[in-house]
Amino acid sequence: MATSLANRVASGVKATFAANTFDMLANAALILLLTRVLLTPAEYGTLNFVLAALSVVAILATLGLPKSAGRYVTEFAESEPGLVRHVVGRSLAFVVGLSAVVALALVTVGEPIARLAGQDSLTPYLLIGAGYVIGNALVQYARELLRSFDRVEWSGIVRVVTGVGRVVFVVAFVALGFGVAGALWGYVAGYFVAAVVGGALLFKRIAGNFAATTDPDAAISRRILEYSVPLTATRGANVLDKKVDVLIVGALLNFTAVGYYTIAKQVSDFVSMPASSFGFTISPALGEQQSKGESARAARMYERGLTYVLLAYVPAVAGLALVAEPMVRYVFGTDYLGAVPVVQVYGGFILVNAVNKVTSDGLDYLGRARSRAIIKTAMAVANVVLNLLLIPVFGVTGAALATVITYTVYTGANVYFMHQELSLSAGRVVRALGTVCLVTAGMAAAVWFALPYVSGLATLFGAVFVGVVVWAVLSVAGGVLDPREVARFLG
Repeated sequence: MATSLANRVASGVKATFAANTFDMLANAALILLLTRVLLTPAEYGTLNFVLAALSVVAILATLGLPKSAGRYVTEFAESEPGLVRHVVGRSLAFVVGLSAVVALALVTVGEPIARLAGQDSLTPYLLIGAGYVIGNALVQYARELLRSFDRVEWSGIVRVVTGVGRVVFVVAFVALGFGVAGALWGYVAGYFVAAVVGGALLFKRIAGNFAATTDPDAAISRRILEYSVPLTATRGANVLDKKVDVLIVGALLNFTAVGYYTIAKQVSDFVSMPASSFGFTISPALGEQQSKGESARAARMYERGLTYVLLAYVPAVAGLALVAEPMVRYVFGTDYLGAVPVVQVYGGFILVNAVNKVTSDGLDYLGRARSRAIIKTAMAVANVVLNLLLIPVFGVTGAALATVITYTVYTGANVYFMHQELSLSAGRVVRALGTVCLVTAGMAAAVWFALPYVSGLATLFGAVFVGVVVWAVLSVAGGVLDPREVARFLG
């Protein structure tokens, strides 16, 4: 049983990591084409301002329904498989209905709201935004349900299709001269292609495997909707926490500043991808082990995952702070050098976000969605207040600082909730963190000595490679990285 669980988690992590890596590379190619070739900094900032606004609106299109449905699919798949089809059917109807209503509302009332907010320039994008909301909702639903069916690799396929479609369509439409509107249409087209693929895979998983009962539980709809409430609060607060700063930067400063801030956020997304892959896969396993009465085993699984996240991300953040200037200069171009201090401050967010990636979703599967929703909502509100206070004083860097402060508090609370559920061993984690800090110091010294020799992309990668080699040697020597364990995990 232990071997089976380990193999399943390892397989899921590898599949998710591969899909996320592919999506990351596709997104990196898209960003480089947009920033260096196709759009000006102001146009790039405009695009990301619109995407941030649409992400906030898209909360209403799904609420917490995909993850709520996923929770009950996981619960019923073994105990009452006859209810699974009803869970999927009813939750899908809710999502389709909600997304259609939100899309219609965006088209009909979006223009007066944009005018009232002093953003008349956004009105041409409202119709495109309606398609974005629907496509995004369907893709989110498909990915979450496939994960709940223990088909993480299929969920990864949907992500890959999304990433490839986004690059192909965005580049094609912008190259044809449609500008920011063309880029948005590219996002919409990528989502709809991925939604078709995800729907086909979801139907394949259900058909022939889960026969529907003739007398379903009348309370299924209520249970799905009720559990979606705290998940909606958490997701809404999460999106607001990650997007409202972009909107405030655009409103208080300008779209060029949005472009700088977006660069920092996208670097964060790339660096956070491995932790996201691990957290995406391990979360259902934590809930499964606790439901079997194996809380101690779940605790050790989480502690080991947290140790590896700290081992990877504490040095990564230190290294990013050192190479931020040459990275921005040689990767994004000199037009974006204003993003350097933002990237350096945002490194703190990268670290706490990585810890949160292996923590927050697991709380949902452990039944602590309400606790996470409360602290997330409080921190989202605090983030808005801090942005309004710090941006006028520190400019776009103030937005990064506000995010680091509030997300640190949020992540600390989530780790505490995890400790309440699983009785973690703080001593083991603290001892590992101490060793990680020593490894980080050695790695940072090596990178610092290599920096004067950086004169382009090749030498930049060389400096990073030196840091990685020193990190690996010190990690093994310090006993926090076991090559044999890694080899078994990846084998």
